[in-house]
Amino acid sequence: MPALVVADPIADLVLRRPELAACQVSLNAVADLLCERFAAGRTVLICGNGGSAADAEHWSGELLKGFERRPPPAGAHGLPNRLGARLQAGLPVIPLSGFPSLRTAVANDCHPSLEFAQLVVAFGKPGDVLIGISTSGRARNVRYAAKVARARGLATIALTGGRGEPLAGHCDLAIKVPAATTAAAQELHLPVYHALCRVVELRLFPGHPP
Repeated sequence: MPALVVADPIADLVLRRPELAACQVSLNAVADLLCERFAAGRTVLICGNGGSAADAEHWSGELLKGFERRPPPAGAHGLPNRLGARLQAGLPVIPLSGFPSLRTAVANDCHPSLEFAQLVVAFGKPGDVLIGISTSGRARNVRYAAKVARARGLATIALTGGRGEPLAGHCDLAIKVPAATTAAAQELHLPVYHALCRVVELRLFPGHPP
């Protein structure tokens, strides 16, 4: 079924999920930052634990290929028709929840809480973006990744539950969904990052039909 094109995905989200109205300003700020950095060719790193690790993978997958609307990738005209027509423009996003060899080595040789921070050291460049997802805001490995990212010149975004600290305090922008439990926060995180994916596609791939 073709996707319904919404002119303002964040306003639409708030209309459908009124409990997120308090997040509308931060959602727009995050959307602006992501679009700006993707347009400049920057990379986004995403990390989280447990269900938030699954959200990091999910969010990354929605950006690495088409979410609702993507043209073929640049250079597709040089590929055989059947191949070029099936590929989609992708955005550079790395979910840090992968890399089991590196993460287990860090856990064994250094400390488990440094697993994401080490990946930020390896991948992060000034101007890139780190998104840390933590329903409680207390995930130490996510917080360390944010601290390293800021020190290395990356922009930092927190996606958390209602309190959001201390992670939010280490990030440039924070979306704190109004939820007091892990499950409730996760139920709101998914529509939040889906709305952000819609904004990115509308702005970076204008005029391309869903």
